[in-house]
Amino acid sequence: MENEIIDKKDFSEKILIFFKEKQRVILITFVTIIGIILAFLTSNYYQNMENEEISEKFIKAGIHLSSEEKNKSKNILIEIVNSENKFYSILALNTIIENDLEERSNEILKLFEIVENLKIDKEQLNLIKLKKALYLIKISKNEEGNTLLNEIISENSIWKDAALEISK
Repeated sequence: MENEIIDKKDFSEKILIFFKEKQRVILITFVTIIGIILAFLTSNYYQNMENEEISEKFIKAGIHLSSEEKNKSKNILIEIVNSENKFYSILALNTIIENDLEERSNEILKLFEIVENLKIDKEQLNLIKLKKALYLIKISKNEEGNTLLNEIISENSIWKDAALEISK
């Protein structure tokens, strides 16, 4: 019985000694973990703020478009594409193309390049390639369009059937 009490005292003394010796390391580790958590939360907060701002711009561009202020709408949508937002950049490019807001094909192709360089999943990228191929065919760049369609077909994408249908 007395031996157990001594063992408990030894154990608690060992723990105290350990914490006293490693106090600096423990403190640095704790501060580092807190710093990482704060950095993550701050980054997340600013990302959400940026997404809200871009969504408001997209809505504003839609309002300008419906008010027949196509030039204002185009400028806002190009700004959204250039922001490289994974969601709204693709929507903005689609809106520009669907409403013929940009007449210069080289500018549209530059916007396609921006969207293609986004870090998006493979199938979403293949959809962008399919839309680019359709656009290239529309502007009489059939060879380039067919090259993109063949890439989609060879990758065995879910868009393969659509690419096959278009390339006929």
